[in-house]
Amino acid sequence: MTQIRVTGSPVAMQRTEGKTVKLATFIPLKIKKRGGRKVIVRPDSVAPTDTLKPIVQHDTPMQVALSKAFHWQRLLEHGLAKSGTEIAQREGLHHSMVNEMLRLTLLEPAIIQSILAGKQPRCMSLLWFQRNPLPVDWLAQRELVARFDA
Repeated sequence: MTQIRVTGSPVAMQRTEGKTVKLATFIPLKIKKRGGRKVIVRPDSVAPTDTLKPIVQHDTPMQVALSKAFHWQRLLEHGLAKSGTEIAQREGLHHSMVNEMLRLTLLEPAIIQSILAGKQPRCMSLLWFQRNPLPVDWLAQRELVARFDA
């Protein structure tokens, strides 16, 4: 049985039933919905301690899209697929979806690393990349990313 307490500080309890000792630890947390998924976040009222690592917001859709895009790029480079349309047919996707995601392979390596580390600007999303043109020049890409949180 799982219990979730939304507020308070961590509490450890011990209960004995005969010779068996049962331990339970309750940790304060919040559950939020993000993109149809439920994620657990630390409540704002709880101060971070030195033992906790900083919370990093990973943008799972962006990470999945990047990995698919590079996989599909490898298929094209090695001749295992002739076009994005062929990949789309294999995957059961619309051809424009594959071609839009393949554009992510043109991102500057530092931007890709920041996305994979979950350190991209908050308003940078897969939807933005699907709806807006991406400059091929890496310097222009850096300037574009710098404007996200400006």
